[in-house]
Amino acid sequence: MRRWLPAYILLAAIWGNSFFFIKNAVQELHPLQVTFARMVIGATALLVACAVGRKALPRDPRLWGHWMVASVVLTTLPFTLFAYGEQYVSSVVAAIWNATTPLCTLAFTLLLRAEKPTAAKMAGLGLGFAGVMVVLGVWQPLDTGQLNGSLACFAAALCYGVGGAYLGRFVTGRRSEPPVVLAAGQLLTGAFQVGVVTLIAGVPLVHLDASAPVWWSLLALGGLGTGVAYLLLYWVQGQAGVTTTSTVTYLLPVFAAVSGVAILGEALTWNQPVGALVILAAIALTQGATRLRRRPAVPAEPEAEAVQT
Repeated sequence: MRRWLPAYILLAAIWGNSFFFIKNAVQELHPLQVTFARMVIGATALLVACAVGRKALPRDPRLWGHWMVASVVLTTLPFTLFAYGEQYVSSVVAAIWNATTPLCTLAFTLLLRAEKPTAAKMAGLGLGFAGVMVVLGVWQPLDTGQLNGSLACFAAALCYGVGGAYLGRFVTGRRSEPPVVLAAGQLLTGAFQVGVVTLIAGVPLVHLDASAPVWWSLLALGGLGTGVAYLLLYWVQGQAGVTTTSTVTYLLPVFAAVSGVAILGEALTWNQPVGALVILAAIALTQGATRLRRRPAVPAEPEAEAVQT
């Protein structure tokens, strides 16, 4: 653990603070501009890593076709939805919605019948849905902006769920390309997609008049949160395994809360951290950390059996 724990915590800190950088960037930029910038910067960082490691991009057209599909639901849509959502909700709330990704992935896996439904998984999905309702605060009136912002962030998590299932089926199982090459190719195709969409929408690709804090936020978001983070992710996976590495998602709201509350002055209402805890409990239940157990059948006297019922 001492070997990989520092990189694991650093990865959680980078991804957790990505929501802080998004919040800064959308103060002056269109969500599509934020997405395009972070993907171009992230792809550049990974291409440099490929060049240093002397790893070439693949020429298999089928793989590039899979990247075009995966990028829609793993980068283009969720990145833009998070940027749009953070125009109306805090960076902390966006990070909490991101923490629902494992539940969204499980839901789509069950729908595709790739996994067998169990009592624990179904109970976890139900508990997770209740946690989502608590975070949303369905018992209190929400203005249109807050509701749309939360729904956009939740839709981004749903996209990750779909994309994770697709990527695992068609891309990540490949042995011929190292992970850094797969990540670079995915970001390249995603940058192309969002660039085309941005131009069609009539939005300039780059806003040259943006302030220095916005540019620093974009560099941190793209270079660290989208570039370096991928390298840390694959290194930690190699040291600790995929299952352990996936738990980094649970720490993101913690780091997002520190930067959001301490630096941005964002306020938290009681239902947001409570809902986050319910969601984390649901994820633990679905992954077997907490199990539903039946009492073993034990012969009992009639009086004792009546007391139990």
